[in-house]
Amino acid sequence: MAGFAVVEWKVESGEAVAYIQTIEVAPSQRRRGVGDELLRRIESSAQAVEVAEIWLHVDAQNDAAIRLYRAHGYHLAGRQENYYGRSRSAEVYSKSLAAGRGSELRSPPN
Repeated sequence: MAGFAVVEWKVESGEAVAYIQTIEVAPSQRRRGVGDELLRRIESSAQAVEVAEIWLHVDAQNDAAIRLYRAHGYHLAGRQENYYGRSRSAEVYSKSLAAGRGSELRSPPN
């Protein structure tokens, strides 16, 4: 197995929202486009069910993951201190998939 992703789907305020719980890539498979492909598939599935927004937490020190999310159009929406334990903060990223549907990006849930 090269990698996997876990995504939570729910409806908030009448709109479907996706939360990427994790994207994991085997160390031997990194820098081969596996994370990129997993993220594309997540977004494709989300668009198929008309998800308005995708959001996630990422370790603030995980530069490779942050570059991946930014390359896919995710925007920094906040930060949570000590999210991964003491002295390990998370950045919160989100992406609106509601383009053309008149929906504005909301703040990610706590």
